[in-house]
Amino acid sequence: MAKAVYHDPVLLHEAVNGLNVREDGTYVDVTFGGGGHSREILNRLGPGGRLYAFDQDEDARANVLDDPRFVLIEENFRYIGQFLRFYGIKKVDGILADFGVSSHQFDQAHRGFSTRFEAELDMRMSRRNTLSANTVLNTYSEEDLRRVLFDFGELRNAGAMARAIVSQRELRPLSTTEDVKAALATFLPAHKRHKILAQVYQAIRIEVNQEVQVIKEFLEQVPGLLSVGGRLSAISYHSLEDRLVKNFIRSGKFQGEPEKDFYGNKLVPLGKVGALIVPTKEEVARNNRARSAKLRLAEKLGTKKKQGPTI
Repeated sequence: MAKAVYHDPVLLHEAVNGLNVREDGTYVDVTFGGGGHSREILNRLGPGGRLYAFDQDEDARANVLDDPRFVLIEENFRYIGQFLRFYGIKKVDGILADFGVSSHQFDQAHRGFSTRFEAELDMRMSRRNTLSANTVLNTYSEEDLRRVLFDFGELRNAGAMARAIVSQRELRPLSTTEDVKAALATFLPAHKRHKILAQVYQAIRIEVNQEVQVIKEFLEQVPGLLSVGGRLSAISYHSLEDRLVKNFIRSGKFQGEPEKDFYGNKLVPLGKVGALIVPTKEEVARNNRARSAKLRLAEKLGTKKKQGPTI
């Protein structure tokens, strides 16, 4: 068990309630972190239940749960299918995902995730990852930097920011988070400084960890892993993540309309469960990280439960 508070789980009860946990079921927590969601799932499982958790961050190892029903898999959850097969698991009854960066990662100054600290340009969720923020900022072309800042940070002056970074690194390589702030000083008016820096850091972090691609690969595997009636419970923190989850639940794709059969029935593997869930004012006051969280729930459909009109 962890000896210190690693992470205050967001939407704890709502996310686990959404799994509709069965005592003898098999569940997966793909973002173990401090183990908060996993503990709650285990609390609801009986002796015959099983929980598999994923986390690529080596720091999560300190929070491993001493429970015979629990297995921690120290890998990126993009490999969920591969590693569940390794453990002989073909189908599960529920999968929980809490995307984004944990409070622990933000609070570890040397990791470089937070705008609050000066640190080396790292931002890797796994230290085994060869791509770091340093590599992105010092070797990416101006056009690639513009793409990263625009697509993942949703920054309107992404092109000008990319030029500023390239100009700065031509004088000397960027090596710390303070170097990034200095290179972008022109774009950081006092009243918007924190917001813009947060968008810049988010963009670089997403690129370093390939977060968008990882979520896509994960979601594409979910329907094949869930038993009929099994649940997906997914918490997102920014529009890029939430859009992927919302579109995949709605249409089984990340863009465009769902495919339909000859009779006009939607050929989608998942069905939406309930409405979008957001934290209460009380939770946000208690845990500021929860302020942007969005929880979406979905259920694996059977062949007789396809959505759409019939004739």
